[in-house]
Amino acid sequence: MGGYANPDALVETDWLEQHVEDPNIRIIEVDEDTSAYEKGHIQNALGWNWFIDLHVPVGRDYVDQEGLNQLLQKAGVDQDTTVVLYGGNNNWFAAYAYWLLRYLGFGSVKLLNGGRKKWELESRLQTQSVPSFASTSYTIQNPVRGDIRAFRDEVLQRVGDKTTSFIDVRSPEEYRGEKLAPDHLPQEQAQVPGHIPGAASIPWAKAANDDGTFKSADELTALYEGAGVMGGQEIIAYCRIGERSSHTWFALTELLGVGNVKNYDGSWTEYGSLVGVPVEK
Repeated sequence: MGGYANPDALVETDWLEQHVEDPNIRIIEVDEDTSAYEKGHIQNALGWNWFIDLHVPVGRDYVDQEGLNQLLQKAGVDQDTTVVLYGGNNNWFAAYAYWLLRYLGFGSVKLLNGGRKKWELESRLQTQSVPSFASTSYTIQNPVRGDIRAFRDEVLQRVGDKTTSFIDVRSPEEYRGEKLAPDHLPQEQAQVPGHIPGAASIPWAKAANDDGTFKSADELTALYEGAGVMGGQEIIAYCRIGERSSHTWFALTELLGVGNVKNYDGSWTEYGSLVGVPVEK
């Protein structure tokens, strides 16, 4: 049985419980809102609101490197700090934040395997106390990594290209065009249902175990090879807004070591609202 290509990208709950007081570890819970964080969170964990903290106030895009610098400085991150991210929904938005931090050039980041779900299943200690850390002057030294993000024009150029595999990681109902968005997120949907022509349907949740942890490397390899997307082509993953596809990007890039995977964060809310593009149902 093979192991993960980059096991250091993950930390386990046992390890994190032993490091909650480590000054060189900064724990951050990331979700689309902070209501769960406010009810209880891992000791010394900060809470980031995905929409407020990681996006520009006007327009649809993320903060730039300077914006992330300010967020990391406020969190007390310096050159010796390792950031550990976790969240709900099997790390939906935590994986999204991991991908974004890597995209913006920050490399000292890990994901808590199983996220909030596994921590709670194991009845580990939570607190409502919000920590405070002294601000730093830290700045990211690495360039933005354009090789892990796909934009609209590239996606349109790649449709029908045999050297590119698209992975639609939404639910089968969304892929088939029966739903425009998950039932609990009806406000975040495209104009039309369906999927990018030729995209393989590999729901993101198939990469996770019942406790929220990632499946083994062998199981993940079988999942993606079985869908025919591990043949050496470039892979572009997408979902609705890029959060579930970040989870798939993490599984392929960090756990299986596939080196040519991009996340299309515009995803179906963008593609399914474009005029004149090809759509399959």
